[in-house]
Amino acid sequence: MQESIFTIPVTELLEKKEGCPICAMVRLLEQRSVEYIMGAAMMEPDVRIETNRLGFCAHHFAQMRSQKNRLSLALILQSHLQELQKNPMGSTGSGKLKRGQLPPKEESCFVCDRIQWAQVRFFHTLLQQYAAQEDLRTLWKEQPFLCLPHYRQLTTYAKQNLDKHWQKDFQQSLNDLCLKQLDALEADVSHYCKMFDYRSKGGDWGTSKDSIERSIAFLTSGEMPPQP
Repeated sequence: MQESIFTIPVTELLEKKEGCPICAMVRLLEQRSVEYIMGAAMMEPDVRIETNRLGFCAHHFAQMRSQKNRLSLALILQSHLQELQKNPMGSTGSGKLKRGQLPPKEESCFVCDRIQWAQVRFFHTLLQQYAAQEDLRTLWKEQPFLCLPHYRQLTTYAKQNLDKHWQKDFQQSLNDLCLKQLDALEADVSHYCKMFDYRSKGGDWGTSKDSIERSIAFLTSGEMPPQP
């Protein structure tokens, strides 16, 4: 698969300043990869071998369904189902389980795997540039916020991979980007709850009306779909 599809310059992404920068990267990679899989990748045997083996998660199947080319999706499903006919158990039949214990739900996804690979590369490049470029450090600290899952991932990754000279500074930037957002969301959700008290009738909702959706997105690294 073309690596360029999963390569996003760090500065280019950070300059957009649209919410959590890592979430923005993931959304862009999802869009690129789904369009590629439903298009040019149909003619690449090595990609089809991997999609047949790994399949897709429900989230990325839904994105593929939203594309106009249903025939491409049908062909992908056809070959994937034929692969499963050879071994419907996958790897769930291996390993020992205690009596009464259910095997773990087996989930694999071609898009998730590629995004995880690209995310590690992005983290590596981000930390390299953070240690070497003052402009990048400034730009990073100007990001709107960092969601909780990506805050935790970057905290762990930086402890193992960032030059020790910069670890304290980078961790402080992570704390600022995540914990300030956490405090703001808690205040908004609390205000939202308060507005249902009869004593708040006619009061100002402020920025709390969409606090439920924003909080869930912050906690899960996801965008909330519109309500039905």
